[in-house]
Amino acid sequence: MKLRVYYEDTDAGGIVYHSNYLNFCERARSEAFFAKGLMPYMENGHFVAKRVEAEYIASAKLGDELFIKSSIAEFKAASFTLLQEIYKDEKKIFELRIVLVYTTFDAKPQRISKDIKDLVVSLFA
Repeated sequence: MKLRVYYEDTDAGGIVYHSNYLNFCERARSEAFFAKGLMPYMENGHFVAKRVEAEYIASAKLGDELFIKSSIAEFKAASFTLLQEIYKDEKKIFELRIVLVYTTFDAKPQRISKDIKDLVVSLFA
């Protein structure tokens, strides 16, 4: 997914504020669902973040065009780990590993069905 850095994404010096990299990755995850005509939640539940690990490699600035690449790193019974990388031109500037747990709407983790797993794989393969 491509996106541009806007003024609202930056600090007073025109550098992307650190937490906005997480927002950019969230947008990319949501856009993957929207691109398939889906909402980022399922009929019986949704994915919630359990753990994030972020590495800030270089800064993005106001006006930069960024590309976010998302791929599945690992699948478990009720969760999966997604690797998301942000690039400016050809240079990787940020990396996020996020563990997403599938839960019911009352926040109880549940096993990911084959249908949901197949959907997630189709979104991020």
